Amino acid sequence: MSRIVIAIDGFSSTGKSTIAKQLAKHLNYIYVDTGAMYRAVTYFAMENELIGEGFFHSEKLIERLDEIHITFKFNEALGFAEVYLNNKNIEKPIRTLEVSKYVSPIATISEVRQKLVEQQQLMGKDKGIVMDGRDIGTVVFPDAELKIFMTASAKTRAQRRYKELLERGHNLSYDEVLENVTTRDRIDSTREDSPLVKADDAIEIDNSDLTIEEQIKTLLELAESKA
Repeated sequence: MSRIVIAIDGFSSTGKSTIAKQLAKHLNYIYVDTGAMYRAVTYFAMENELIGEGFFHSEKLIERLDEIHITFKFNEALGFAEVYLNNKNIEKPIRTLEVSKYVSPIATISEVRQKLVEQQQLMGKDKGIVMDGRDIGTVVFPDAELKIFMTASAKTRAQRRYKELLERGHNLSYDEVLENVTTRDRIDSTREDSPLVKADDAIEIDNSDLTIEEQIKTLLELAESKA
């Protein structure tokens, strides 16, 4: 069976990363979480006081992009690759709601997108890869053999995200999470550079009422048919 590129796009908190990780594991493919790459840039910007409540020094961030080195290192105990920024493990801090709050504005910067897209395309040049994000099937891999577009209602996605954050010990309200989800949808879908849109040849999956097992079964069948 030939190896292919699988591009999974969709709205925030649709479970893209969870599904993509498991799909890659089943297929023995490489998994790349592009959302984590944008979160890493956001974390860098926050740590260096380039973005925060009421301010965003985008030009200064652009000037410092060469200082940002993102890598993925597989953690055997966890069963997936963790994100490293300049050799520092940032897997946990980039998953906070505070980082989520600023990641969409960061992702609107064309220079940031260009830098990360170049890295992502290099990662997939030998195929055998599952990559999820917002523009994988439209910009990063427009010729991907299998394109999936994941969606679910905003309320369903906010509830999932709220539960996940509570389990991680974060103290916040459901309304805060719902506002973050809807704001990110608006920014991601309306930005000028690589907006979130469904590729013409993508297969849409609404997973509002689907279990992870049901989603994996469907995607494995689609991958096998394409390969």
